[in-house]
Amino acid sequence: MAKLPASVDKIIDKYGPHKAYPPQSGFEGSHEPDKLVKTHCCYCGMQCGIQLKVKDNKIAGFEPWMEFPFNEGRLCPKGVQRYMQNNHPDRLMDPIQRVEGAGFEPISWEQAMSKTVSEIKRIQAKYGNDAFAMLSGVSLTNEKSYMIGKFARVALKTANLDYNGRLCMVSAGGGNKKAFGLDRASNSWADLKHAEVILVAGANISETFPTLTHYIWQARDKGAKLIVVDPRVIPLARTADIHLPVKPGGDSALFGAILKIMVDNDWIDHDFINNHTSGFEEAIEAVKDYDLEWAEETTGIPRQQILAAATLWGKAKTSFLLHARGIEHHSKGVENVLSCINIVLASGRIGKPYCGYGTITGQGNGQGGREHGHKCDQLPGNRDITNPEHRKYIAEVWGIDEKDMPGKGLTAYEQIEAIHRGEIKGMISICFNPLVSLPNNNFVREALEKLEFYICIDTFLSETARHADIVMAGSLHEEEDGTVTTAEGRVVRINEAVSPPGNTRRDGQILMEIADRLGVGDKFNYPTSEDIFNELRVASKGGTADYFGITYKKIVDNMGIFWPCPSEDHPGTPRLWEDRKFKTPDGKAHFNPVSYRPPAERTDEEYPILLTTGRVVSQYLSGTSTRRIGKLVDQYPEPLLEIHPKLAFQYGIKDRDMIKVITRRGEGEFPAQIVETIREDTVFIPYHWGGKQSANQLTIGTLDPVSKIPEFKVCACQLIVTGKKSTQKLTDTAYQSYS
Repeated sequence: MAKLPASVDKIIDKYGPHKAYPPQSGFEGSHEPDKLVKTHCCYCGMQCGIQLKVKDNKIAGFEPWMEFPFNEGRLCPKGVQRYMQNNHPDRLMDPIQRVEGAGFEPISWEQAMSKTVSEIKRIQAKYGNDAFAMLSGVSLTNEKSYMIGKFARVALKTANLDYNGRLCMVSAGGGNKKAFGLDRASNSWADLKHAEVILVAGANISETFPTLTHYIWQARDKGAKLIVVDPRVIPLARTADIHLPVKPGGDSALFGAILKIMVDNDWIDHDFINNHTSGFEEAIEAVKDYDLEWAEETTGIPRQQILAAATLWGKAKTSFLLHARGIEHHSKGVENVLSCINIVLASGRIGKPYCGYGTITGQGNGQGGREHGHKCDQLPGNRDITNPEHRKYIAEVWGIDEKDMPGKGLTAYEQIEAIHRGEIKGMISICFNPLVSLPNNNFVREALEKLEFYICIDTFLSETARHADIVMAGSLHEEEDGTVTTAEGRVVRINEAVSPPGNTRRDGQILMEIADRLGVGDKFNYPTSEDIFNELRVASKGGTADYFGITYKKIVDNMGIFWPCPSEDHPGTPRLWEDRKFKTPDGKAHFNPVSYRPPAERTDEEYPILLTTGRVVSQYLSGTSTRRIGKLVDQYPEPLLEIHPKLAFQYGIKDRDMIKVITRRGEGEFPAQIVETIREDTVFIPYHWGGKQSANQLTIGTLDPVSKIPEFKVCACQLIVTGKKSTQKLTDTAYQSYS
């Protein structure tokens, strides 16, 4: 491998990202489509129902799907524009290969396949099977997630498979498994709208999961109290009863203090604790010294507000706690999650009507994707790849000898580190843009440049794909049948609306052909996506994520089925734990002691400011598709540096000044946006952009010891006023991703 095969400007000029808009009168056929196809949005874990208009095998627009029970026709800006990716001029229409000095050129599928398979064989023969790794993504369907897990272990025979859910849901999964023995939100969203108190921690719902906001407003209309925990006054916090502006990294201290207040005031459910949980005394011992003075100093939240929040939560009759990446993107993300679960268990308000707890899934199939396939430590049904019984069962389903199944491999960021050490020499990726989404991405770029061979399967040439030897033109969400699992645990159908255009191929077809050329085609004989799903059902049977009773027909007839669903006559499980029997070895929910520890990097004289990162309403993850949709780009055309007026005054910063942000890993320049909605000691940058506009040039690669999630949400930085102003020209071209 080498650096980019041509200048980044030359690559962008040909492959984008370019902004695309619909014609003023709409696409041809938008008023008289050939058909309407009921399916789901391709973006966040809400997976809102939508109907796609199809004309001449192209997506011509959309109609609301009013009958789908979650969103009832509502869509966010991304959902309204999601159809725009199908006709996009940047779409890869053929496989391409790098040509040094020129960029990329189209090649035939035979050339792409032959070169890929020969390089896989060469690298594995020379360095060993694990020297060829795979990275995947959870915007893929359950069927593709399952196939990828099998593909890596059976076709590539490598242990080194992981996925971009490692940057999303794994801290929640680690905490849920420790506490409940099962990794899923405990309730459907239907319970949320009846809760008396709602606590939202580290989840900018109004911008990142906008259609879920309706459920909170319904609860508020019924008199619900709202507590929001976030360093910023996010839109949801503007009307909250209590906003707790936690100092980045202080979450477990806050929830530990709330737990102590609950115990001191006897706002706990003794019957539930005594009969259905374990570990309570140890959890209390860990927070025994968390008085309000200490909590205020550690969290940066006035003690009166902490006490008020604990009082609301402790005295409630029904409640719902939601969290997302804000508390999970930490080197102690699992501990943060467990500290939340501890106050839920202490209240006893779980497994009851209108009482719940859940993680809000960030990616489209973040829930299902982490259950059935492409985690380095996991097998279908949320089984453990190191468990001999689990391995034996899945090996039988796959028709292989258990001893031939690889063991636990490296996580996503650990794979990058292994490339630097010379242990991984080749890689295949699909639906993952690590050069934008991983932390310390200058380190990531160096790793890509060290690979001997890199193949990418994608629909657009992402920042990462620019470094590939071969890019195979894959399929969009609407071009392949399948299922996904929503954030509330509802399995829904993705219906193929159009076939892949031009010389592109379905992702599943690409993987099956590579497997066949590697000599295991008999293990990947799937005429339809439903055939894959039926094998997934068997593979998940008896696991904690049991889909065995779910069929395509059953999903359609019921507009989704909640797992676990162990038999075809089982209705599914919208609300977990009603029987008070948990999936832990002792059948009880487990409190876990959490002792506060600071983040990996703290401020000092050289780096005196806290930096945190997140998302904005019009963009999705690394922006591979959304930074190509004109109306979404125009809504938020460039990453802005949010800074409080007092901190801005201290540095002499004015609105739209270009500010150089420097950390121990890199630096970038961002226009200042002076806002009163952020802590005075903290700045915020959204992370959807690449190159010189990437927030992840700055973030730290320190990992949680359990989940291996990076600490995106807190690091130390310094600010330098450049003397330049953000210009209109910069805004106009901000969608481009310079390296």
